[in-house]
Amino acid sequence: MRRSGLLLLLVSAVAIAAVVVAEPKGEPDVSGPQRIVASAAPEVGFESAVERAEAQAPEPPTKLAARFGLEPETVPLPVVHEFKDPPKAGLMFDVGTGEILWERHPDRELPIASLTKMLTAWMIVTGHRPDEQVRISKSATKAGGSMVGVLPKGKKVRLESLMKGLLLVSGNDAAEALAEHDAGSVGAFVKRMNREAKRLGLQCSHFTSPHGLIDRGNHSCPRDLALLARADLSEPRIRKIARIDHVRLPFPIKGGFLDLWNNNPFIRAGAKGITGLKTGYTDAAGRCYVTTAERGGRELGVILLDSPNPLEQVPKLLDLGVSAGS
Repeated sequence: MRRSGLLLLLVSAVAIAAVVVAEPKGEPDVSGPQRIVASAAPEVGFESAVERAEAQAPEPPTKLAARFGLEPETVPLPVVHEFKDPPKAGLMFDVGTGEILWERHPDRELPIASLTKMLTAWMIVTGHRPDEQVRISKSATKAGGSMVGVLPKGKKVRLESLMKGLLLVSGNDAAEALAEHDAGSVGAFVKRMNREAKRLGLQCSHFTSPHGLIDRGNHSCPRDLALLARADLSEPRIRKIARIDHVRLPFPIKGGFLDLWNNNPFIRAGAKGITGLKTGYTDAAGRCYVTTAERGGRELGVILLDSPNPLEQVPKLLDLGVSAGS
């Protein structure tokens, strides 16, 4: 009996040792129900594994999603219109109420180019003061694409000046400088963007940069962009900047000031009632517009993704929106 007991104890010890040896040293297994191995010093890759598990889990409704989300569609929609040469996707909505007035493939995921900066603007404004000083890194000055272009490497610039560079001239250099200021690096900020997208209740959006210059993996849909537009316009700082035509800023460069003009063609043309918000273009994304305007006693928003002619399609939808509300 003593020999058999000793043998059983020995077999148990070997089994336990085998389990310990078999335990992987890399990322924890999260392919099934989430399992987190406690450790005083988590190994490299642990955070990304947990993030992947969280990304696969269904997202509960959030207060922000309830506040800025759209109302359920009515049948039929107030505006029914087919363009001869339509955008790939689009949506018109009431900024104040979230009512959907017109739509075309509202949940279609597409690259969005510089409309990405709408989320960057939201995160910076809700997390930082306008008078903070942002140091300009060498990498930010080499962002590429549309840029402010005169950011002084190694010097500090007032945060709100960079916000104007972000939203008016769609500066990719301003986006990267703000991202580094917020999170320490562009990569860390992008991770924060995708967490914030979930917190806002965005359902079809994923971000790979703070500016949208690279299209691969960076996408959204009209419904998410409408929610994001409502969130942006709820912030007075964003609303004020988005409708500016031209501004002159004190700036730490030769001459001591910087002139910025809004690249929104409706604002540049002096179109009545335009309140914002953002445009974007890359070869893959095409012409992307989020245009908001005060018309007929309310504020309407038009979102067009990959539109062949936004300068005609946006005004047409706004006119139809006014007629639908009269």
